[in-house]
Amino acid sequence: MQYLTLLFFFLTVNSIYSDQLEYLEPKVHSLDNSNPERILFVGNSYLYYNDSLHNHVRRMLEESYGHEFDTGNYKSVTISGSRTSHHNIDYPLNHVNLGAEKPFELVILQGGSGESNTIEERKIFAQEVDIMIKKIHNKGAEAALYMIHAYVEPHEDTNPNMIKDIKKMYIDVANKNKVLVMPVGIAFENAYKEKPKVQLHKHYDGTHPSLLGTYLAAAVVFSSITQVSPKNIEYNYFDAIDDSDIEFLQKIAHETVEDFYGIDL
Repeated sequence: MQYLTLLFFFLTVNSIYSDQLEYLEPKVHSLDNSNPERILFVGNSYLYYNDSLHNHVRRMLEESYGHEFDTGNYKSVTISGSRTSHHNIDYPLNHVNLGAEKPFELVILQGGSGESNTIEERKIFAQEVDIMIKKIHNKGAEAALYMIHAYVEPHEDTNPNMIKDIKKMYIDVANKNKVLVMPVGIAFENAYKEKPKVQLHKHYDGTHPSLLGTYLAAAVVFSSITQVSPKNIEYNYFDAIDDSDIEFLQKIAHETVEDFYGIDL
């Protein structure tokens, strides 16, 4: 009898948790400032692979805004293999430490790839992000979370449910802190569902983004910031990405951002 009671409890909790994963919605759908130029990215190799995500986002923003940025006030701080707790956010938030002339308007936080894997790791992530966001706000900047993508084969920890844990963790923390979360990981998932053979990860590790993965992520970040469709962007990394790939990735980014925030771009 005790066994059956425990089994019923376990199945009920799992059912509730699955429902939360399936229907969890972001509470913040846009930034207060939809045209920031002084942006700080904080993360790890997911950001710096392929000529660094912040460069791709900047080029898209510059095309959309119609003018070039002062790159001295546009920065990316990354640590290889890092988790959120590995960053001393106080240092880059003091913009002069990075050679910037003016304080940052927007700080985008990207967590480590394993931070959603266990309850304890998710708890630590939430605590660290809480602290970071308070410090960001105290500096007068907006904060946003960059929802990472899940592992794929051949990564040894590939798990088809990983994206659900990632989604719940990022949305939970973003909602608690009333900040925007950018649905990059969901865009990867949507792209693979529509075109299973697309190569968004490095083929040799199943964790780091390929150039196409970085472009997709940049398009999602661009649209999350501006609330503008990436379909109008001509940037193709100096002809390094085929037109057909650009069209597909922009379409996925457009649809993902619209669906995630419940908006029309």
